[in-house]
Amino acid sequence: MTGTNFENITLTTSDGVATIRLNRPDAANGMTLAMMQDLLQATTACDGDPSIRAVVLTGNGKMFCAGGDLNSFAALGDKVRDGLSEMATMLHAAVSRLARMEKPVIVAVNGMAAGGGLSLAMIGDIVLGAASSKYTMAYTGAGLTPDGSSTYFLPRLIGLRRTQELMLTNRRLSAEEALDWGLLTRIVPDDDLMTEADAIARTLANGPTRAFGKVKHLLTETFDNGLEKQMELEGRTIAAQAASPDGQEGINAFLEKRAPNFTGI
Repeated sequence: MTGTNFENITLTTSDGVATIRLNRPDAANGMTLAMMQDLLQATTACDGDPSIRAVVLTGNGKMFCAGGDLNSFAALGDKVRDGLSEMATMLHAAVSRLARMEKPVIVAVNGMAAGGGLSLAMIGDIVLGAASSKYTMAYTGAGLTPDGSSTYFLPRLIGLRRTQELMLTNRRLSAEEALDWGLLTRIVPDDDLMTEADAIARTLANGPTRAFGKVKHLLTETFDNGLEKQMELEGRTIAAQAASPDGQEGINAFLEKRAPNFTGI
C-alpha cells in the first residue's frame, strides 16, 4: 500500500484501489478552501493514474462530512464572497473529476453527511450508507444555498418534490429513508462499512475500466438527450468497446467459458 500526504485528506492506494478520506475529524470533516484544494489534487491524481481502477471516498472519524466549515467562512470577513467562490470552484472541479473519471467511485458514508457532504456523497456510482448514517442539506439553515452538484444530481436521483423538501426544510433523513428515497445503493452495518466498500472496489478494479467509464458517460448524458440521440451514442459506444482489448477479452472469455482477465484498456 502506498500513501500521499495531504494536510486535510489522506490518499492511499492498494491493488488498483485508491481510498480518499476526508481528514479533519476534529472539525466534523468540515470543508475549507485548503481541504478542497487537497481534494482536487487527489481526485486529479486518481483520474490520471492508469494503475488506479476504482476509488473509495469516505471520512475519517465519526462523521462523513458536515459540509462547509462555517468558522472558516466567518474568518474570511469581507473576503467571504471571493473565498467561497474559490472554494466552490475547487469543490466543483473535484466533483467533476469523480463523476467523469472512467474509474468507478464508491462512497462510504459514515455518520452525518450534511450540506456539501451530502452533495459529495451523491456523486458515487455506488453509495454505501452506514446503518447509523444521517443525511441533510442544511444550507438554508445558515442562510446559504446548495452547491457541490446537489441541484443537478438530487432532482435526478429522487425527483423535484423531494429535492424541494430537503433543500427548503433541511429535513434529516435516516439511512433507511435515504435508501427508500434513492440516495443510497444499500445500507451496511456500521462496523462493516469500509470492509464492504473495499470489497466492492477491489471487484470493480479487476473489471473492464473503460467499459465502466463509458457507462458513466452514457448515464451522465441521458437526461440531456432525446431517445434517438441516446441510442446513437449507445450504438457507437458498444461497437467501439467490442473492438477494444477488454471487449475482445470479454467476448472470448465468455465463449471459452473462463473468467475474463481485463486490463482496463
